[in-house]
Amino acid sequence: MLQLITAEYLYKHHPGATEGELTQTRSSMVNTNTLADLAEQLDLGSYLYLGKGISKGGGRNLKSLLANAFEAVLGAVFLDAGYDAAYHYYLNRYRHLPEPVQDENYKGRLQQVAQERLGQTPVYESEGAKVGTHREYTSVVFAGGDPLGTGHGATKQEAEQGAARAALESLVGTVKPLPAAKVPRASRTRARRPKAPERTSPEPAAESTPLTVLPEPEPALLEPPRSRQFGEPAE
Repeated sequence: MLQLITAEYLYKHHPGATEGELTQTRSSMVNTNTLADLAEQLDLGSYLYLGKGISKGGGRNLKSLLANAFEAVLGAVFLDAGYDAAYHYYLNRYRHLPEPVQDENYKGRLQQVAQERLGQTPVYESEGAKVGTHREYTSVVFAGGDPLGTGHGATKQEAEQGAARAALESLVGTVKPLPAAKVPRASRTRARRPKAPERTSPEPAAESTPLTVLPEPEPALLEPPRSRQFGEPAE
């Protein structure tokens, strides 16, 4: 659902953008940090059903769990009120974030660099081990048979992102997170649908900058409608 929302939005408002620009902008809108911040806006961590171990270990603040929880809420909005409601609900939440969220999609950036420079697609080998009351993952990224970097994290995804960042630093030097796409506050006027330009050959996107996401008109209903209770007659 989330991928469909962002893909439709960028397709409608940036038909002439390169593939690299669209990919980086979409990533900044849906990465784990962004979704976790949106979940914190709703205090979703306090509503999670967790086991005693992970709850005591700080699971309610774990970014991956919070991100998944927000996606679940977005799915509930879709099931209860339809696609348009989910579309505007997500964009309205995103544009009210207090500050841009950093894009840490190092895996995507490493894939692009490795294919351009080495002609290889990165492969990750990850394993987890229990450390005290927590579980820690270690990941090593390879291009061909050569290890490029190693990363550690509380989740497999974090470990792989760490390995990708280490690999990027060894290949291109110091790596800084890409700036996230900024979403201005919604306009009260409806934007016209732009005409699609003639197709051109895509340009390399190694140094692409995320696009600025245009405002969408706010619907009358910003929050998901109340679900009908079991046994309650339809209106």
